[in-house]
Amino acid sequence: MSVGRPRLLIVEDEPRLREFLERASTSMDFEPVAVRAAESALKTIEEQPIDVGIFDLTLPGMSGMELLELLRQRNINIPVIILTGYGSLESARAAIRLEVVDFLTKPCSLEELDAALSRARRRLLNDAPSNAANEVNPSTNADSPPTTNPTGTLEALERDHIFAALRYQKGNRAAAAAQLGISERTLYYRLNRYQQQGTLPDDCRQR
Repeated sequence: MSVGRPRLLIVEDEPRLREFLERASTSMDFEPVAVRAAESALKTIEEQPIDVGIFDLTLPGMSGMELLELLRQRNINIPVIILTGYGSLESARAAIRLEVVDFLTKPCSLEELDAALSRARRRLLNDAPSNAANEVNPSTNADSPPTTNPTGTLEALERDHIFAALRYQKGNRAAAAAQLGISERTLYYRLNRYQQQGTLPDDCRQR
């Protein structure tokens, strides 16, 4: 982690939104570095330490999810927030596997951005991605619920995909995690968050 304020890499091709994210994150005690393309983001990461990322899902050239996939392959496990106006099941599956911290639906409010960055800061301090193999109680390291939960977004698709795996495995969390291609710790993290949101169905709760 950088000394002082966490360094935030913003990858967004829309100038107005990029400027908004820069100004807002500065007021939230982050040090933003903003670029418009994934290729520029990779160069930035090679040149300076980055603590947290906000990646637009749709970018010119390499997508935000492809950028995140490449970072994970390089063992760069920074907390990442995905900006999106829509989603697909394929993107939702990738988001689960790559341990996306949060989603922001464009245009996002200051309150939503603050909640997402607070969640990323806690993940950064807890170093959750690099310790994904460790078992934890789902009640620990809890994140505050997001301010919105829009239907039909990438977040909703991700949530439904997780619930479907749990139901298929008859509530067996180890089997559901294996089916999803994630660790049990990551699954616990997600389910704890859904419980806080009030979106966790009874048939997906721990028995």
